[in-house]
This record gives sequence, C-alpha cells and structure tokens, in this order.
Amino acid sequence: MKTKTKILSLLLALTLLLSLPVLTSCQIGGNDNADLEETLKSYVDEKVRQGGDTNNYDINISSDSSSSLLAASKGLLSTVSVYCNFIIKRSYGWGPNASTYEQQTQSAGSGIVYKLDKANGNAYIVTNYHVVYNAQANTANHISDEINLYLYGKESSAYAIPATYIGGSMLYDIAVLKVENNDIIRSSNVRAADFADSNDVSVLDTAIVIGNPEAKGISATVGHVNVQSEYIQMTAADDSTTIEMRVMRIDAAVNSGNSGGGLYNDEGNLIGIVNAKMSSSSIDNIGYAIPSNIAKYVADNILYYCDGKDNENVYRCLLGITVEAASSDTVYDTETGKIHIVERVAVKEITSGSPAASALKAGDVIRSITVGDKTYEVTRIYHIVDIMLNARVGDTVTIAITRGGTDETVSLTITDSALTKYN
Repeated sequence: MKTKTKILSLLLALTLLLSLPVLTSCQIGGNDNADLEETLKSYVDEKVRQGGDTNNYDINISSDSSSSLLAASKGLLSTVSVYCNFIIKRSYGWGPNASTYEQQTQSAGSGIVYKLDKANGNAYIVTNYHVVYNAQANTANHISDEINLYLYGKESSAYAIPATYIGGSMLYDIAVLKVENNDIIRSSNVRAADFADSNDVSVLDTAIVIGNPEAKGISATVGHVNVQSEYIQMTAADDSTTIEMRVMRIDAAVNSGNSGGGLYNDEGNLIGIVNAKMSSSSIDNIGYAIPSNIAKYVADNILYYCDGKDNENVYRCLLGITVEAASSDTVYDTETGKIHIVERVAVKEITSGSPAASALKAGDVIRSITVGDKTYEVTRIYHIVDIMLNARVGDTVTIAITRGGTDETVSLTITDSALTKYN
C-alpha cells in the first residue's frame, strides 16, 4: 500500500495564535539539556577563575566519547530563539454583512549567529525566510515588523533582543536579521558559528540539530547525515509557490520551531540550516537542512545587496551556460575514510551574449572557478550555481578548464545583464 509523504517547511516555524490555545500535531520530545548546561557552565566558571575572557574563547573538541556533548555546547552559544509578531487580517460573515478584524499571531523559530561584534553589541543572524514571513501579515513585504531574539540561558522577556529584517530569499529559504548596539549581546557569552565546508560532508557524519523546538527553549538532538546532497520539492513560505531546493537529509529529530537553527558536525562547526522534515505516518526522523555553503553565500549576498540599501532581495550572477556531468565517480578518501561523488562538469550549451559566450566553448570541462581571491573547486554540477552567488557586477571571474585535453584558464567579466533577482 502506498503511503503519502509530504515535506513540511512551515511546520517547523511554530505558529502561535495568541487568542487561541496552541494546537500541534508534532510530538514534543523530552530533550534533557542538564548535562550540556553543566558542561558549559563548568567551562565558563573555570575561565572566570583563571581570569579569562568568557566572551571570546574557543572550545576545543576532542575525539573522545564526549565530543558530541562539547560540540553541542559550542553550538548552543551560536544559537538564538526567534520570535516574530504579526498582525493579520481575519474576516467573518458573508456578502454585504462581511466584516474584518485584526489578530495578532506569533511564530517561533531558530537562528544562528553569523557575524558578531560584541564590543559594539552588533550581530547578524541567519534564519529561514519562512520563520519571519507570514503571507497574511499586514506589512507590505509580509515580514514581521517585531522580531525578538533570545540567547541560550536567557530565554525570558527580560532578555529580549530586538532585531530587524535586512533581506532574504523565499526560493533559498534564507533570511538575515540585524542586531545593533545591544547590551545583552555585549555582556553575554554568545559566539558566531564556525562554518564548515558543506561540500566535505559525507554520509554518516554526525549531525547535531540545535534550535527552539515547540518554542520550549533551545535544545539539541543528535543523529547522522543520511544523504549529502539531494533535491526536494516543497511549498514555499507564501503557501502557494512550489520550489525545488538542494538539501542534506538527516535522521536527527526535527520538530516545529527548529526552522532556522543550526546543523553542526562533531566539532561543533555549522554544516547546515535546518528547514524541513518529512511528514508521514510511517516515517520517523527524516529531516532536511540547507547546506552551510549555500547559507553562507546567500547571507553574504544579502549583506552586500541589502544592508543599508533600499533592497531586500538576493541577486545571483549567471554565467549563461548549461552544464552536464561528463562522468561521475565514487571516490574513497583514505585519510578521512569518507566517500564522495566526483563529477566531470562539462559545458553543454552557451547562451548567446552571456558573459560566458566570449570565454567558454561547448565541451569545456570546468575544474575550478576563482572569484576575487578565492578559488572554488568544481566537482559537482551544482557547485557552479552556488559559487556564482559570490560574484558581483564588475568582477573578473577566472575559470580553469580542460579543452581538447589541454588545461588552460579563461577569464570573463560579470556584467549587469548577468544579474538576476532571486526572490
């Protein structure tokens, strides 16, 4: 018998109707953080006794049995709970007697600290777009105009941290929030997340989910990466648009409110942003996370195009090429013991008049792309689209290719015509 399955993203942003009891189909798990909290408290207390600075420190993760515990402790300091207030319009009655009224709702999700300036009380937070968006909100962009953040251990109204929306993308399900001149940030032990290269993630790597499930406070669950990269279709935040996203599949428990929270490896470094789960009566613990590279590239894009500017959208540069996998191999890394898929990415078609038209030819195999002072290896088809999130108009992009059996490099310049809004 076939069982229907559904991928839910909005499920993960727990919506609370303030005028009604909270009803949810999600089972609340009993995550006990006493050990995590005690480990972290002991570490900080020791730093205080030693006269150390508890606001800027590294947590060294060992390879012993406590590594997951310490990795989670590191992640807890980079996690925030996100609460968004919305005013939505409701209607009742029919015909000429129909009336409308306003109702306040609140969504609860999670976020991670992306950039931090503790001395000035400033921070940038990455979360899911669907956490801060409500299609029925009375704001022009349907984004909450009242967003508050809470740090681990400071999850009460006295420690609310106001944040503002900078920009985001419904299609990437990423949004960036900004905190300025906040005393709670200054005096806390918050730390910016350490981003891992999600291209290095492999099947059965440790996956630690840290977030605000069921709006009960920040907690952690542990599992593994099941699929390093796959595409899923899901309904976007507007409840009508169907989007296709590239994600990692995990088996760590994911519940309402985990949206926007971090997915960490066994070193406490960020490998993804949790954003969806599979819903089915016959399926347990299939969750999804946006790879950390995509989250980082999109966040940087938002800061460049949106922060301090009259714009809230992501802009992606397109080379103007269609690519294909000329070959695909499974490679075993003897040093790490990990298995990776490696593709030979070849140019299939080139759009006339595009930046690539003067530099690339059909059949070229793309080995790497250099944007600015950073070179990105291209070993999967999707790498090219990801990399180009980092290119800006006017940039010179250098591409290492193999053409007719000969290795060479070509360069091209990103023009205005290559810039595409990616809402």
